[in-house]
Amino acid sequence: MVRSLDQEFGPIRSFLWPVHAHELRKLVPMLLMLFLICFNYTVLRNMKDAIVVTASGAEVIPFIKVWVMLPTAILLTYIFTRLCNRYSQERVFYIMISIFLVFFALFAFVLYPLHQALHPTHFAAYLTKTLPVGFKGFISMCCHWTFTIFYVMCELWSTSILTVLFWGFANEITKVGEARRFYGVLGVSASSSSVLAGQIANYLSFSEWSPSFPIGSSAWEQTLMLLIIVVLVIGLLTMGVFRWMSLNVLVDPSFEQFHQTKKKVKTRRRLSIKESFSYLANSKYLLCIATLVVAYNLVINMSEVAWKDQLAHLYSSPTEYNTYMNNLTSVIGLFAMVTALFMAKIIERIGWTRTALITPIMMAVTCAGFFSFLLFQDLWASTFTALAGFSPIVIAVGFGAAQNCLSKAAKYSVFDATKEMAFIPLDHDSKLKGKAAIDGVGSRVGKSGGSLLYQGLLMAIGTVSASAPYVAAILMLVIVVWMIAVRSLGKQFDALTVRPEERQEAPEASETASTGTVLAT
Repeated sequence: MVRSLDQEFGPIRSFLWPVHAHELRKLVPMLLMLFLICFNYTVLRNMKDAIVVTASGAEVIPFIKVWVMLPTAILLTYIFTRLCNRYSQERVFYIMISIFLVFFALFAFVLYPLHQALHPTHFAAYLTKTLPVGFKGFISMCCHWTFTIFYVMCELWSTSILTVLFWGFANEITKVGEARRFYGVLGVSASSSSVLAGQIANYLSFSEWSPSFPIGSSAWEQTLMLLIIVVLVIGLLTMGVFRWMSLNVLVDPSFEQFHQTKKKVKTRRRLSIKESFSYLANSKYLLCIATLVVAYNLVINMSEVAWKDQLAHLYSSPTEYNTYMNNLTSVIGLFAMVTALFMAKIIERIGWTRTALITPIMMAVTCAGFFSFLLFQDLWASTFTALAGFSPIVIAVGFGAAQNCLSKAAKYSVFDATKEMAFIPLDHDSKLKGKAAIDGVGSRVGKSGGSLLYQGLLMAIGTVSASAPYVAAILMLVIVVWMIAVRSLGKQFDALTVRPEERQEAPEASETASTGTVLAT
C-alpha cells in the first residue's frame, strides 16, 4: 500500500523528522558519523584554501588539480579497490581514515614548521624569471610542495571518506523507501556541522601569537596546529561510532548481505581498477550518474577559481582568508540545512528528476550573475560604489560569495541526496565498484578537466580575469549537458524503483507523481 508522508507521520513531523522509532538505532549513529566527517571536511577545506591561495594565488589551483590531485585520486581509488578485495568494509573504513589522520598530524607538526627549509624558493625564483608568466601557477605548485600535498589530502577527505566510504556504507544498509526519508535528515546533519565547524574554527583561531600555547611559532601556525588536533580527535571519534554501529546495529538479519560481502571478499578473485571502471562503460545508468558528478565538479571548480582570484586580492593573510571562509561556510550550512529539512517532502511532491534539476538550474542562475558582474564590473562599479559605498573588488567578492553559497547549499542538500539515492537500486557490485570509480575518480576528472581548460586559457591569455568570458561560455554548455543527463537518469530510476502495481493504480500519473511516491514498508 502506498501512503504519503503526511498520512504516515503527520504534516509537521513529515517535514522535520519522518523517522519511525524502530529506525533510530540505525539512523542516529549515521547522523553522528556524517556530522563528524563533515565537520572535519569543513575545517580542512577552509584551511587548505587559506594556506595555498594566500601563498601562491588562485592560479595555482588548476595546476594542482591536474598534476597532483588527479593522480593521487586514481592512486587512492586503486588502494581502496585492493583493500575492498582483501578486507571487510569495517577494516577498510579504519584503514582509509587512518591514512588521512597520520598525514594531517605529519603536516601540522613536521612539514609546516619546516616548510621554509623544505621549499626550493631560490630555484622557483629562477624559473619565474625564465618561464612565461602563464607558468606561474605550475612553479608555485612545485615550490610550495608541502602545501600542495596538504591541499590534495584535504580535498580527497571529501571524496574518499565522505563520498566513497560513508555514502557507500549508507547506500549499502539503506533501502530506497528509507532513503527518501533518511537522506533529507542526513542532509540536515551535514549542513549543521558546517555551521558549527565554521564558527568553532574561528573561535579557536589565534589573532596574535600566544606564548601560553605550547606549540607554534606564529599566530597562524598555532591556529593550524590546534585545528589539526581537533581534526584528529574528530577522526578517532568517527571510527569509534562506526565500530559501535558494526557491533550493535549491523547484526540484524536484514543486513545479511552486508555481512556476507565481508566473507566473500576474502575468497573472491581480486578486481582491478580497470574492471571497476568497466561498470561505467557497460552501464548507461552509471554513465548518467558519472555525467552528473563530472559536470558539477567541473562547473564549481571553474567558477571558484575566478572567485578565489578576487578573494585573494581582498584578503592576503592566511588568518583573514580562513576567517572569511569559515563565516561563509556557516552561511552555506544554514542555507543547506533549511533546504534539507524539506528534502523528503520535495522529492515526494515534485519527484526525483525535478529535485535533481534544482542544482544545475541554481548553478546556471548564480554563475550567470557572478560572471555578468565580473565581465561588466567597469560599467557597473561606479553605480554600486555610489549606492553602497563599496569598492569594485568588494562587490565582486560579494557576488562570488553569493554564487558559491547558493550553489554549494543546493549541492549539499539536493545534489548529494538525489545522487546517492540513485545508487540504491543497483546490485551490490555496481554500488561498490561503480561508486568508487564515479566518486573516487569521476569527481577528480571533472575538476581536472576544468583545470586543464583553465591552464590552456592561462597559457594563452595570462590571467584568470581575462579568461572569464571563455569560462562563462564553457560553464553554460556543461550545465546544459548536465540537465540532459538528469532527465535520462530520472527515467531509468523510475523504471527501477516504481513497482508495477503502483503504475496500475495510477496509469495517468506523471513522472513527478511516480518518483515522489513513498513505498510502504
